[in-house]
Amino acid sequence: MQNISLLGSTGSIGTQTLDVARNLGIRVTALSAHSNVRLLEQQCREFKPDVVCIGEEKYNEFKLAVNDLGLKILCGDEGVVEIASDDRSETLVNAVLGMKGLLPTIAAAERGKRIAFANKETLVAGGKLVTDAVKRGNATLLPVDSEHSAIFQCIQGKNKIKRIWLTGSGGPFFGKDRGFLKDVTPEMAVKHPKWSMGKKISVDSASLMNKGLELIEAVHLFDVEPEQVQVVIHPQSIVHSLVEFEDNAVLAQMGMPDMRVCIQYALTYPDRAPSQAESLDLFGKDLEFRRYDGDAFPLLELAKRAIKTGGNLPAIMNGANEEAVAQFLDHKIGFTKMFELVIDACEGASAVPVIQNPTLEDILASDKSAREYVLSRI
Repeated sequence: MQNISLLGSTGSIGTQTLDVARNLGIRVTALSAHSNVRLLEQQCREFKPDVVCIGEEKYNEFKLAVNDLGLKILCGDEGVVEIASDDRSETLVNAVLGMKGLLPTIAAAERGKRIAFANKETLVAGGKLVTDAVKRGNATLLPVDSEHSAIFQCIQGKNKIKRIWLTGSGGPFFGKDRGFLKDVTPEMAVKHPKWSMGKKISVDSASLMNKGLELIEAVHLFDVEPEQVQVVIHPQSIVHSLVEFEDNAVLAQMGMPDMRVCIQYALTYPDRAPSQAESLDLFGKDLEFRRYDGDAFPLLELAKRAIKTGGNLPAIMNGANEEAVAQFLDHKIGFTKMFELVIDACEGASAVPVIQNPTLEDILASDKSAREYVLSRI
């Protein structure tokens, strides 16, 4: 079993990764978290990593809390990149939220690591920069998101994909119209009907932006055209995605909605091991597959246009969405106002400029400009 470094250890994916590590006896050499001092301290005392990183504003508080452990303590974005590059682990689990996952992913790729990533924004914003770094470093990208893990499992030893059926639960507002969505509150949006997730990804799921981000991620991860990825709503969240091959045969990966299954597969690949997840009982299960409403949920359609245009446009879209979601969760804008701001940042008269073949600096600058654009419109 390989040693792992875990970025974002106090979030939903991070804590479930530690469940898997505890169950399988995996050694955790490094942990990082943004601000949850108490939980990070508990994790350090249990897993005894060599290195730990926390946000700069919590550095002194955390250092005092774990002074007796003799840890190497880093802070901020530079510390996260240092952990990603550290050779004490062969595998990096990137469960960082948002664009902050881009630089450590590139750093780990250039060191030739196995990268188990739940940070879809990395591929959405970084795209070719990330895949090029993976090739240069002879690294391995292993998806943790349930949909991309399902696709990955379905295509093992096979090729010539005709179509990917990317499933989504539809979130808490599937079937609702724009009139209803206008009055949605943050408290309503974070109540996902099937998955236990953090607030940001729960809002993305409610707006269907999460499916847009996943569509872009699938294009980069599986080297397919955007037209080959079809989003389908599957409210039961039992079929996690399907792959159709050139002979029209379709393979599906199924299981109970438990992220520990995909996390574990990324850590044990190509092997499997007994899991803590509940076994699937098919009896009494009705499986539905339905179309989504692109008019009520326009951000998924925006994501399709963004990946077709390419360049830095997906990074602009992602940055604008991250800022809009933050403002929505802070009760400063409405749910549908998020749609307007993100679309305007990408396609409005004063939208952030699109650059083909962007550099890393261009991507980071585009992300910053998109966030500033959203803030300027509030």
